[in-house]
Amino acid sequence: MMKFLFKIRPLVCSNSSNNLLHFTVSKFQILPLSILSSKPSKLPSSQRTEETQGKDQRETFTALFDEITEILGTESVISDKNSSGFLIPITEPHLINDETSEVHPSYCPPPVCENVNLEKEIYSLCLEDTQSRNLSESDVSSVVRKVTEIVRGESGVVSMEKRLEEAGFELDLEVVEKVLKRCFKVPHLALRFFNWVKLRDGFCHTTETYHTMIYIAGEAKEFGVVEELVKEMETNSCKKDVRTWTILISHYAKAKLIGKALLIFEKMKKLGIEPDVVVYKLMLRSLCFAGKADIAMEFYKEMVNKEMRVDVNLYRLLLTCLARCGYINLVHLVADDMIKISQIPEHHVYSCVLQSFCISGRIREALELIRDLKTKNITLEPEHFETLVKGLCRSDRIGDALEIVDIMKKRNVVDGKIYGLLVNGYLRRNDISKAYAAFESIKESGHLPTISTYTELMQHCFRLNEFEKASALYSQILEKGIKLDIVAVTAIVAGHVRQNNVSEAWAVFKSMEERGIKATRKFYTIFIKELCKVSRTDEIVKVLNEMRAAEVIIGDDLFRWIVSYLEKKKEIDKVETVKNMQRACRLYHHQETEPSCSNDLSRSAELNSNQLEKQGLELDSHPIESQPNSYTDHDLKEICGILSSSMDWYAKKEALEKSCVRFTPQLVVEILRNCSLLCGGSALHFFLWVGNRAGFSHTTETYNMAIKISGQGKDFKHMRSLFYEMRRNECLVTPDTWTIMISQYGQTCLTDIALKNFREMKGSGCTPNGSTYKSLITSLCAKKGRKVNEAIQTFEEMIRVGFVPDKELAETYLTCLCEVDKLVNARHCVEYLRNVGFSVPLSYSLHIRALCRCGRVEEALALVDEVGDEQQRKTLNQYIYGSLVHGLLRKRQLEDALAKIESMKQVGVNPTVHVYTSLIVYFFKEKEMDKAMEIFSKMKEEGCEPTIVTYSALIRGHMSMGKISEAWGVFNNLKKKGPLPDFKTYSMFISCLCGVGKSEEALQLISEMLDSGIVPSTVNFQTVIYGLNREGKQKLATTVLQRKLDLKSRRKYLT
Repeated sequence: MMKFLFKIRPLVCSNSSNNLLHFTVSKFQILPLSILSSKPSKLPSSQRTEETQGKDQRETFTALFDEITEILGTESVISDKNSSGFLIPITEPHLINDETSEVHPSYCPPPVCENVNLEKEIYSLCLEDTQSRNLSESDVSSVVRKVTEIVRGESGVVSMEKRLEEAGFELDLEVVEKVLKRCFKVPHLALRFFNWVKLRDGFCHTTETYHTMIYIAGEAKEFGVVEELVKEMETNSCKKDVRTWTILISHYAKAKLIGKALLIFEKMKKLGIEPDVVVYKLMLRSLCFAGKADIAMEFYKEMVNKEMRVDVNLYRLLLTCLARCGYINLVHLVADDMIKISQIPEHHVYSCVLQSFCISGRIREALELIRDLKTKNITLEPEHFETLVKGLCRSDRIGDALEIVDIMKKRNVVDGKIYGLLVNGYLRRNDISKAYAAFESIKESGHLPTISTYTELMQHCFRLNEFEKASALYSQILEKGIKLDIVAVTAIVAGHVRQNNVSEAWAVFKSMEERGIKATRKFYTIFIKELCKVSRTDEIVKVLNEMRAAEVIIGDDLFRWIVSYLEKKKEIDKVETVKNMQRACRLYHHQETEPSCSNDLSRSAELNSNQLEKQGLELDSHPIESQPNSYTDHDLKEICGILSSSMDWYAKKEALEKSCVRFTPQLVVEILRNCSLLCGGSALHFFLWVGNRAGFSHTTETYNMAIKISGQGKDFKHMRSLFYEMRRNECLVTPDTWTIMISQYGQTCLTDIALKNFREMKGSGCTPNGSTYKSLITSLCAKKGRKVNEAIQTFEEMIRVGFVPDKELAETYLTCLCEVDKLVNARHCVEYLRNVGFSVPLSYSLHIRALCRCGRVEEALALVDEVGDEQQRKTLNQYIYGSLVHGLLRKRQLEDALAKIESMKQVGVNPTVHVYTSLIVYFFKEKEMDKAMEIFSKMKEEGCEPTIVTYSALIRGHMSMGKISEAWGVFNNLKKKGPLPDFKTYSMFISCLCGVGKSEEALQLISEMLDSGIVPSTVNFQTVIYGLNREGKQKLATTVLQRKLDLKSRRKYLT
C-alpha cells in the first residue's frame, strides 16, 4: 500500500478523476502488472487502431449475438428463482434506473441497506463504551433532558453558557456524551457545549467524548473543526484508537475526499494501528463510488490476504466499478474469488457478473459471458434474460432486446416487467408510438404493467403537455387495483399543479394518505417547486403546514429557497409567515423527548432511500441538499451590520475581534453572500481575516463565494489570486469554481478569456457540468463579445457529453442564431430539442419567438403552418400569441396584430400582459397617448395584472411625450404599491431624464438604487456625468464621478 500512497498529496487539492489512476501497483498485489496496466477496450492506445477495428468489431458483434440467440433458443430455463435459498437480487434499482432520468456513467450509487448497516456499524463505535456503562450506572435522563433543553433552546437573548452556569448541574462524562448525541442535528450548539464543559473545573474530555464530537462535526462536514478536535486529542494526551481513525475515514470518504481518506488510512498504519474490516469496507466502497478501480483492487486484495469477509453487496459494487472502468480480466478474477473463497454458488456469481456488464453498457462482454455459461453447462435463469434485456435496452439495442423477448415468450418466462423494460427503451428513444404499442402488448398478453411503467408513461405525457393521456393512465392504475407508490403519486400531483389544477392535486394527496403512502421530503419539495412555477404562494404555506403536521424535517435550505422566491414576488406578509414557521421549527427540536444520533441515522437512511426513488421530475440545475444550519440569524445580522457600516476596515476589524460569534464555513458563506453587492471590498477583507483565525479553515464553498464577489467587482486579478490560493491550500477545485470564473468573465463581455478558462478547466482534468456550458454559451451569444461559431461548437459539445439545455438557454441560443442568419443551425437545434423530450409546441414556440425578436415575422408565421396536428397547433398558438403580436407591431402591421388578437379571443384565449404591453409601446411610439392609456385601463379592468415591464413602458412613453411629471407619478406609485422598480427600470428612466435635460433628477435615481441594494452600472454613472456636463454642471458631475470611484473601491479588495 505504501507505493501508491507516496503520490497521494496531489489528490487532496485536485478534483481530477484521473489522478488516482497514475498510482503504482502495490507490493501486496498478487496479479501480474500487465493485467492492471492493460487498458480496457474503451481506452484504445491509438485512434487509428480503433478506426480500423470498428468494422470488424461490428461484424463480430453481429455473429456473437446470433450465436447467443441460438444458445438461448435451445437452452432450458430454471423457473425457480431462489432454488438454492441464496438470495442475490438481480435487479439493482439504484444502479440501473428504470425511469427516464439518466445516471452519470461515473456515478455508482451505494446499496441503501449496506449504507445504513455500515453507518450503524460506525455509529456503534461511538456508543460502545457508553452503552456498557449504562448497564451499571444510575439513571441520569432527567439531568440530560434539562441540559439538552438549555443547549438546543439557544435563544440569543441569554447565552447558553450563562444559563448552564446558573443551572448548576453536576456534569459527568455520561451526561456530557448523552447531551452531545442529542445535539446531533445542531452541531454548532453541540460544539459550544463541548467547549464550555471542558473549561469547567474537574472535567476533562475523554477519547469517547472526542469521538462523539468528531462524529457530529464530520456529519456536518465541518472538517476544519474535525482537524482541530484531533489536534486537541493529541494536546490533551487522549489516546487515538481504531475507532478514531474509522470515524475520520468514514466522514472523509462520505464527503468524497478520497485523497484525504487515503492519507488518514496511511497515517493510521504508520502509527501501528491495524485497520479492521470496517475500515477496509469503507475504503473499498468509497473507491468504487469514485471510479478508482485499480486502487479499489489493491484494497480488495489486502482484504483477501487478511482473510476478511467481503459481503455480496460489496462484491457487486466492485464488479460494477471494474466493468465501468474496462478491467474485464479483473471482473472475471473477482468472480473466481467469489466462487472459490467466499463459496457463493456459481449461478449467483455469474448473475452478478452479467449484471455488472449490463449496468456498464458492455453488451459484448455480457454476450460472451452467456456463451461461456453454455460451455460450462450452467443453466440460465429468468433473471439472466431480464438483465440482458435491460442492458440491451439501455444500450439502445431494442431490436436485439426484442429477439431475446421472443425467446422468453417461447419459454413462457415473460411478465409485465419485461415488457416494461421495452417501454422504457422506447421512451429513451423518444419513440412514443412504439412505447405505447409495447405498453398495450402487456395488457394483451394477460399481464399487468408494473407501477413503474405507468409512472414512466405519465411523466413522459406531462413533459409533452398531454395531460389527458396522463390522467387516463392514472385512472387505469386505480381501476386495475395496481398498488400505488410515492413516485407515481408525485408524478400525478406535479402534473395537476402544472395544469393549475391545484384542488385536484390536493385530492390526490389526501387519497395517498388514505392508502397508507407516506409523503417524503422529496415529494413535498417537488410539490412546492411546482406550485412556485404557477405562482400559487398561498398553497406553498399550506404544504409547509402539512410537512410540519407530518413531522417531516423541512430544513433551513428549503426555508431559505422559499423565502428567496417569495421576496422576488414581493409577498412580504408570506415571507414573515415562513420565517416565523422556520423559527418555530428550530424551537421544536429541543422539545423532542429522545433525540439521538441513532434516530438521525435512521432518518438519514430514509432520506437516502427516498433519493433513490426514480422521480424523473426536474427541480432545477442545483438540487436542494439538506445541510445542517451551523449559525443563528443573530450571528449573521451582527457580522453583516459590521461589514456594511461606514467605518473603515481597521475599525470593522476591531469590532469583529470583539465579537463572540463562532465562525463556521456555512456562516462565512452567508456573510459573504449578504455583503457581496455594495460592500464587496469589506467582504473580501473579512474573508482574509477569518481565514487567519485559529480553528477556522476555508472550504471550497467559501472560496467560491469570494471568487464570485471579486468577479462581480470586476477585480479579476484578485479573483485569479484567490483561485491560485485555493489550490495552494489544497481545497477541492470543483466545476462550480471554474463556472463562477467563466461566468464573471462572460458577463463583462471578456469572452476570449472565458473561453481560455474553459479550455484550461478541461486541460486540468475537471469535467464541465451543465451550469458551465450554460454560462459559457449564454456569454458567447450576448450581443457584446458575441462569438457565434464558438457558441455553436460549445452547444454541440454540450449535447455530445449528455447535457440537455433548459428552456432559458435554448431560447438564448436560438435568438442568437436567428439574429446572425444561422437559420439552418437553428433548425437543427429545434430538431434536437424535440428528440430530447421538448414537446412539438414548446420547441417550435422557442424558434418562433426567436424569429419574432429579430423581425422575421413572415418566417415565424410559416413555421406555424408546419405543425400539422390540430391539438398541437392550438397549444402552439397559445405559446406564441404574444410574440407574434409583438413582432407584427414592431413592423407597424397594426391591423394584422389586431386580427390575431381577435382570432385568439374567438377560441377563448384572452390577451396576455405581453400583448397589452406591446400595444401600449406601439401607441406611444405612434404618439397616440390616449389610445395607450385606454389599453392600460382596459388591461386592468379585465383583471390582467401589469408587470414591471408594463409600467416601464408607461414611464418611457410619458417621457417620450414630454410628460415628465406623469412619468414620475408612475414611478413613485411603483415604489409605494409595487412591483418595485428593478435595474432595467432605473436604467431606462435615468437615460430618459438625462436625454431631456433632467440629469439632476437622474442623479436622485442613482442614490435610490444604492439605497435599494441595486448596484448602478458604469453606463448609469457615465450617462448622468455626461448629462450634467452637457447642462453646464461640471462640479456636480465631478461629485458623481467621485461617487462612482468610491463605489468601485468599496467593491474591490484594496490593500
